Amino acid sequence: MKLKSDFLNEINDRGFVYQASNIEDLDLTMCKNKIGGYIGFDITNSSLHVGSLVQLMLLHWLDYYDHKAIALVGGGTTMVGDPSGKDETRKLLDKKEIDSNISNIKNIFEKFINFKNKAVVINNYEWLSKINYIDFLRKFGSKMTLNKMLTFESIKNRLDREQPLSILEFNYMLLQSYDFYYLNKHHDCTLQMGGSDQWGNIISGVDLIKKISNKKAFGITSPLVTNSDGSKMGKTVDGAIWLDEKRLSNHDFFQFWRNVDDAQVSKFLYLFTKIPKSEIIKLSKLKGSEINDAKETLAFEVTKIVRGHEKATQALEIANNTFKSNINDLRLNNFTIDKKLLDNDTFSIIDAIEKLKLVKSRSEVKRLIKSSGVKVNDTNYEEPNFSIKKFSNKKEIKISIGKKKVGIIKVNN
Repeated sequence: MKLKSDFLNEINDRGFVYQASNIEDLDLTMCKNKIGGYIGFDITNSSLHVGSLVQLMLLHWLDYYDHKAIALVGGGTTMVGDPSGKDETRKLLDKKEIDSNISNIKNIFEKFINFKNKAVVINNYEWLSKINYIDFLRKFGSKMTLNKMLTFESIKNRLDREQPLSILEFNYMLLQSYDFYYLNKHHDCTLQMGGSDQWGNIISGVDLIKKISNKKAFGITSPLVTNSDGSKMGKTVDGAIWLDEKRLSNHDFFQFWRNVDDAQVSKFLYLFTKIPKSEIIKLSKLKGSEINDAKETLAFEVTKIVRGHEKATQALEIANNTFKSNINDLRLNNFTIDKKLLDNDTFSIIDAIEKLKLVKSRSEVKRLIKSSGVKVNDTNYEEPNFSIKKFSNKKEIKISIGKKKVGIIKVNN
């Protein structure tokens, strides 16, 4: 489908559009006028992870084409908990925790939208905390039926699995619908975007605006992005891929993208970079070992957006030194140890890997060693007693876990 407005044409070509309400009318509206659009973010942690990257890029493109991009932080709704796509009730955070998370996450938004232009961050606690519950139910609760709410996948799936769904969570759809209504009324916002699991919530907001204000509103959802094993994007066996460098190093962030599955590279170039589509078509044609060039481009471009050009350049240098030139780059995770601790066998390979935070548990280290998954100075580690005494005369000891994780021990003589 060829769309006429710059924004919709861009995101449609790049694969962001999964579902849309009345997209032809929205396309016509966006050709004629600049509009406001928003995406909501639950503030359940001090950083967003790459599972939020599709939504952040959607806001970026909305801002790029000079529409008003609104990042709505759920200071109010996070206190309730969104049941969409969840198998169990979320842990409830208090306001102090949520406010601290919001303060940290605002720095991430600055990488994607320009607050000197039209973009804003708004906290829905501003209005949700002031609601008179009886008045709210009379005016807005009366416009939504349980019959319709029960047809939405996010609710239906939870009930089909006979998992508890509290009244607190059931209110979430009404509160998110009210958010859209409030932003439409006070911030001239006519578009809500979100992941595919948000379709029911978004359409409820579109309907609420129509019923109360008799205005047009629109919704767009993006497809669920998964890892190559089908798991939800953002979480890996080693933990979340955080956007904040305080939670995950620039090198590890870069390496996550450098090591994505070959089949994902083209899709990720469209979704997570600003590379022109004509260039992505060329990169997508690379096969065999040449696809590593496309992966390196992907890793550099995503890291540049999320962490900045300088950090991306440093991460690329570290990767080239470590994996191409076989240079021990001391910008990698490292620590210094006295030689006598190695000579006395009081510090083992397990201790070293744990201190370098390359693996989550000591039992996992032992399993990796047994399966030849650990290298010391680029040679498979096979010592039966977990000793690294034989390396104590080296100035630096490089420890590698698979192709992705590397750390350096500096030996103090």
